[in-house]
Amino acid sequence: MRNPGQDEQQERRRAAEIAGRLLEWYGRHGRDLPWRRTRDPYHIWVSEVMLQQTRVETVIPYYERWMAQFPTLEALAGAPEEQVLKAWEGLGYYSRARNLHQAAREVVSRYGGSVPDDPEAVSRLKGVGPYTAGAILSIAFNRPVPAVDGNVLRVIARLYAIADDIALPATRKVITELVRAMMPAGRSADFNQALMDLGATICTPRSPRCLLCPVREACEGFRAGRVGGLPVKGKARAPRPVERVAAVVEQDGRLLLTRRPPDGLLAGLWELPGGDAPPGRSPEDALRAVLWDAFRVEAVVGEHLVDVTHAFTHLVWYIRCYRAELGPGCEIPETPDRRWVAPEELKDYPLPTVQRKVLAALHEARTPGVGLNGRDIRSAETGGVMRER
Repeated sequence: MRNPGQDEQQERRRAAEIAGRLLEWYGRHGRDLPWRRTRDPYHIWVSEVMLQQTRVETVIPYYERWMAQFPTLEALAGAPEEQVLKAWEGLGYYSRARNLHQAAREVVSRYGGSVPDDPEAVSRLKGVGPYTAGAILSIAFNRPVPAVDGNVLRVIARLYAIADDIALPATRKVITELVRAMMPAGRSADFNQALMDLGATICTPRSPRCLLCPVREACEGFRAGRVGGLPVKGKARAPRPVERVAAVVEQDGRLLLTRRPPDGLLAGLWELPGGDAPPGRSPEDALRAVLWDAFRVEAVVGEHLVDVTHAFTHLVWYIRCYRAELGPGCEIPETPDRRWVAPEELKDYPLPTVQRKVLAALHEARTPGVGLNGRDIRSAETGGVMRER
């Protein structure tokens, strides 16, 4: 008959052994990342927000440019939103930048510019979920709070051969408590980062390097030969396809841009005028209707210029772009959300990746006149990740 007390003691010893081996490995092989050279909670916060859904090698240059532009939390809080979005341009998931900006202002107004080290206070900040709160509290303040991201979910699911769907809240809760029980006193920052690094470099989603794993001997998934089938995760819903139209409208060598609404997808970013194309209507008719609804002007839709496909997490845009001219006597005056922009000014506007893809495709097509009266539109092009929201 099993003794519950002995089982509990064995599990504590196993957890302590795993933590010890993991910390020893991390001391030798932990990644040298710029945000690990500081304990400043603002720096750590920014890095963790940028790292959500984005690869480390993509984040590093963004992080370094961000810190040069907004070196303190007060500097970020005092910046206009458009400047913040421009600094984020190309990283995608722009709601992260807006939430970070709003939360920075909240920290300045409520906490005097110092990121709180209280779990409840941190968790109430805009855009700060359980993982980000755990990362800030453990890494910046060495508080014993788990930081469970996708890497950690995968590592723990394999270590304990957890066959439940890791996308379920109940499974995430079980894994979070396992991490909490493993966490060694006074080493929360190193332990959480060690788990992250193990998942990022050894216990990878595909082709895990089990023979190099410091905790292989304690891994139930490895012993059972089940690493390849773990973790279990339900299939994501296929992205919804959306047909859209966009217009290149020029006036005196300037290109018409409009700003998206302050809420929702790509909120506050600038784009070519356009919108969804209703089923059953030709793209040309749809574009005329979109321009009428937006500006109350008659437009002559001209040649088809280019098609661009862009994938978000939950949908895929299929964009058909046309040249369009305003009808006789029609004008579109500038407003705060509507600008006539010269080619050299495009670089000053925060444009989502999908719009930069459109501009790049227009340039590559080398259609006469697309380059704004012969001038180059590539000033709007930069590199970046391809998924946004």
